[in-house]
Amino acid sequence: MKGRWNKYLLGGLVGVLVGCSSKPTDRGQQYKDGRLDQAMERVNQPNAKGVLVNAQDYLNQLLEIKYAAPALFDRHNTTYQAVQNWLSAGADTRQLNQYGLSADQMKGVDNYGNVQFTGYYTPVLQARYTQQGAFRYPLYRMPPKGKKPLPNRASIYSGALDDRYIIAYTNSLIDNFMMEVQGSGYVDYGNGQPLVFFGYGGKNGHAYRSIGNVLIDRGAVAQADMSLQAIHQWAASHSAAELRELLEQNPSFVFFRPEAFASVKGASAVPLIAKASVASDRSLIPAGTTLLAEVPLLDNKGQFTGKYEMRLMVALDVGGTIKGQHFDLYQGIGPAAGHSAGYYNHYGRVWVLSGTSGAQLFSANPHSGGVTA
Repeated sequence: MKGRWNKYLLGGLVGVLVGCSSKPTDRGQQYKDGRLDQAMERVNQPNAKGVLVNAQDYLNQLLEIKYAAPALFDRHNTTYQAVQNWLSAGADTRQLNQYGLSADQMKGVDNYGNVQFTGYYTPVLQARYTQQGAFRYPLYRMPPKGKKPLPNRASIYSGALDDRYIIAYTNSLIDNFMMEVQGSGYVDYGNGQPLVFFGYGGKNGHAYRSIGNVLIDRGAVAQADMSLQAIHQWAASHSAAELRELLEQNPSFVFFRPEAFASVKGASAVPLIAKASVASDRSLIPAGTTLLAEVPLLDNKGQFTGKYEMRLMVALDVGGTIKGQHFDLYQGIGPAAGHSAGYYNHYGRVWVLSGTSGAQLFSANPHSGGVTA
């Protein structure tokens, strides 16, 4: 989401593929297309199998782009229309060029087509307007910037900021931290009113340090086992003082901006549709780009099932550690989405789709044409 530059506490410990001679497959790696030396290479047709699972979600995402960012929509309209026509005809990957679409396969992190997928989500926190009972952990709005630098996390936890900047009290310090990691979230004040969206409001300017790396360095969690779930489990088995000491190893701190009746938006200011939008490296994959991907499927324990699903997705967000052949897949809102996002550090194959200049412009109703999800 917009401003998520200090996101990804797993950033830096993400497992880059080891030497290609070993050809690991434990995280969904495939080696079907030989060596790819360019960042993206044109292919006659993607070597992808399976049925597209999210056609309607993709079309809904296009509608969000059309209404929220018309200039961005117009920039990619040729591709969007060509994809719609291809979907209406059955979405056979062998027929992309018949509908004015070209496909460029991404080389992946190892030059064998294995593109990295991580996940992010929008948390929902329980909170109150005033400090009461278990609700004693403050969330802050951005203080005005003065001549002096803003305090670090440890100082903020010790009360260095004035109470007038507090916008909510939650019942979980680790949940507050995880919302900082995601860059935004929803807050339920427990008063029967709609959830309030807490958008990214800025940060204190101190360097970011991964607490995941800290736990690995201390031998508390094995690198192979690191995930958001592993951090939550560590927090649940340690005292409040021990948790605070761990979190204080990251001096960076995120502030929030309450927005009533707001939807989750990415850096392109477009509402995000779960599993139809990704964060990308803008220097490689510009905003609005359509991607066809084989996404690895995980079980409830985060293990690769050996299966993939084919999805259409749009690049609408950015992230501080999302560089090169790496996408962060938006998983949605709430605990179930967080469960899925916390495990993702796997690999799939990705093709960038682009339409030719002769394609017909996008119709007024992108849901027409008998497309089924």
